[in-house]
Amino acid sequence: MVEHGEIRVVHRGGSKLTSRDPVFSSDSRFLLCASGECVKVFSTSTEECIHDLRGHTELVTGVLLRPSNHLQVYSCSADGTVRLWDFTDGILIKTYVIGYPIYSIYASANHEGVIFLVTPAQSDKRSEMFQLVAVQLPQSGDQLVEARELSAVLSDVSSNPAAIVFGRGGEYIASANGLQLEVYFFKKQKAYRFPLKEDNKKGGKNTFMCVACHPKDDCIATGHEDGKIRLWRNFNHKKEYTYSTLHWHHSAVSSLCFTPEGTNLLSGGIESVLVQWRYNQESQRDFLPRLGAAITHIAVSPDGALFCTSHSDNSKELTVDTVVRTDLMMDPRSKSLVLNGKPGHLQFYSLQRDKLLYNLDIVQQEYIHESGLQQFEVVKAAFNASGNWLATVEERKQKAAELELNLKLWAYDEQTQSFVLNTTISAPHEAQITAMCFCHAADSQTTMLASTSKDGHFKAWQLAAQAHTEDEGPSWSCDFVGAYHDLVPECCCFSADGSLLAVSFQEVVTVWSPASWELLTTLSQPPGAIRDLCFGRLSCSKYLLGTSANNLLCCWNLLTCSLEWSTSMDVSLLLADPLSENMAAFCCQAGCTDLFVFKPSEPRPLFSRKEVCSGKVTRAVFAPREEMLESCEESSQWLNHSQLYFLTQYMDLMTFTTKAEEDRLMASSKQLVIDDSVAMTPFYLLLGKHRQQENQDSLGGMSAERTPLPQGSVAIREVGSPALFMLIYYFFSYMCSHGLREENKHTEEEMESEKEEEDSEGEMESSTRPKESLESEATESAAPALTKAQARELRRVKKLDHSWLAGLLDS
Repeated sequence: MVEHGEIRVVHRGGSKLTSRDPVFSSDSRFLLCASGECVKVFSTSTEECIHDLRGHTELVTGVLLRPSNHLQVYSCSADGTVRLWDFTDGILIKTYVIGYPIYSIYASANHEGVIFLVTPAQSDKRSEMFQLVAVQLPQSGDQLVEARELSAVLSDVSSNPAAIVFGRGGEYIASANGLQLEVYFFKKQKAYRFPLKEDNKKGGKNTFMCVACHPKDDCIATGHEDGKIRLWRNFNHKKEYTYSTLHWHHSAVSSLCFTPEGTNLLSGGIESVLVQWRYNQESQRDFLPRLGAAITHIAVSPDGALFCTSHSDNSKELTVDTVVRTDLMMDPRSKSLVLNGKPGHLQFYSLQRDKLLYNLDIVQQEYIHESGLQQFEVVKAAFNASGNWLATVEERKQKAAELELNLKLWAYDEQTQSFVLNTTISAPHEAQITAMCFCHAADSQTTMLASTSKDGHFKAWQLAAQAHTEDEGPSWSCDFVGAYHDLVPECCCFSADGSLLAVSFQEVVTVWSPASWELLTTLSQPPGAIRDLCFGRLSCSKYLLGTSANNLLCCWNLLTCSLEWSTSMDVSLLLADPLSENMAAFCCQAGCTDLFVFKPSEPRPLFSRKEVCSGKVTRAVFAPREEMLESCEESSQWLNHSQLYFLTQYMDLMTFTTKAEEDRLMASSKQLVIDDSVAMTPFYLLLGKHRQQENQDSLGGMSAERTPLPQGSVAIREVGSPALFMLIYYFFSYMCSHGLREENKHTEEEMESEKEEEDSEGEMESSTRPKESLESEATESAAPALTKAQARELRRVKKLDHSWLAGLLDS
């Protein structure tokens, strides 16, 4: 989190969950994943994120359960620290300062108080060589502890966490690096090395990719670049070692994992198939295919009931495996962020829940994981203002062949609550499409889409009227084809009211009337191709802004058809807030991106921030707020209507927020919520009954949120009445002293057994209660016991209908 004054730049998603192995809790209820600079704790039953363990200042590079306490977890980071967490409550317990960047972490129950880390070799300042070191964690009550004493265990190891693993019972550790497998025995304090040739006789690549150890036998499994798996045995004698070879994967094996009992070996790779090999019966294999993307990691729960696979597309959250070809868009209906998802798909991502909602299959063809194979990609997408229509462009370029293009129009279906393909236009242009946008005019009689292409033309596509037959719905067709002096159009933009369409042809901006397709005017500027076009909004609708390749930001006045102003800025992205006059310009300078928020009518920026991130920002979007922020600070009023999100070069999704808003979100996330596992006591039932009556409309779904009872609640008044308190007091006093037993219905033996149970319960309670409570009870027990008549009267009162009492209290 970066903080400058009132407005903060905060992380909102996108960090890879697949950079390191996921970790199951010992009871299999939680799954912990490294995600950017934090650790996410997911519920395995609901798939919801329970906690974000935040504290590291750089990338988290490892997560590990503490062997001596399964409710605690270690995390390591490139920031040179190891942190100990209570992951069930999301509390940071201790921070160990190591002093060197850490790339992975390991531990064994046989090495209590010691963790093993992969760090750069101290003699190598360029961090090109790595070593495995043992760190004795100091016993200290301080929350910040220095742990600088490192003992080297293995030198020249891989920085890949999948290449190092503890063997059976923690007796040895196996490390694979390049073409060499190294096994270090702790008791012998000796290491054996087993090298392989770079290529085998059949041309296979023997490079080690990952390693796994059998939990009960002395067997090491290694995955290799050519897709083979080797099972090593007798490696405690260097000259007598043997290995057998398994082969199914056609490409590199990225992950290996034995099940807890060692009965099966799991493997995965680029094929998106989870393979299960029977241990000692490797000819028997089971497959789980079509998992969506290449497998990067495999984890198994301690009870063996759950398997977890991590995928290269970050499929639990924002997909970041591929380059984002589309713009960042907001779905007007679901209020979700939309961009490229897994290959051939668009992903719909909830900004509020930081969760992937679903992927929409655009290409509708099976994706084949084959290196060098050209397949259709989604390169453009746009929504109309109401969210009823979605336009997509997919392209594929075969070697020595023409470019294949498809323009698809998708209609939103209310019954299925999803988009359904309406029209497919093959070869909408003769060359690559450079830009596409809908007309967002609210009062427009027709729905219109504009597209520009490197073929030198722009086209307007219009939704035709409803067909006469019931079987035929509305369809799309080309309404106009435009060009300008054989120049190539690069971008296009409709005005807010839909009365104008601006199309840039290299250095010239043309303005057209969609009503008549008349060329109204042309706007020129100093040399340099136009890269972005944006119309002003609301009171600034008379302005048209554009950025050029020669680092200029220009503003034209459409009433005078002249250049209003220009400034020298290397703008990588220009976009307009749909709900205000504000515009945002991301500018790249000295390897970092600066942000300027301004109104076209005013020369002074409303907000500016230097170095919001490193690298260039090319994808951003204004997300309209459901509730206005109503900030009073002048510097943050531009956030009142919409929130600005952007993607960094590392595909982290960032946003701008105020300190007050962030504090409010943090406070709301910490509100007390009664757990469903609370015992069904009479007090709980009493509160639950009235809460159900007061919140019938708000309860819904699998787990409804419980709101605090208001001060005037019937439940509180009923429980808080003095008369009822006295009744409860006498009732429970009698139960504690004698117990309620029906007269003439129990035998003497039953009475004695109940008396023994009461005595034993009393002993248990007295042994666990504090001293003050015992003294208080001793005083109360000295009170005279109830007579038989009093007990009989108490039973009679218990059977009476007390519903009148609530009405009396209400009055």
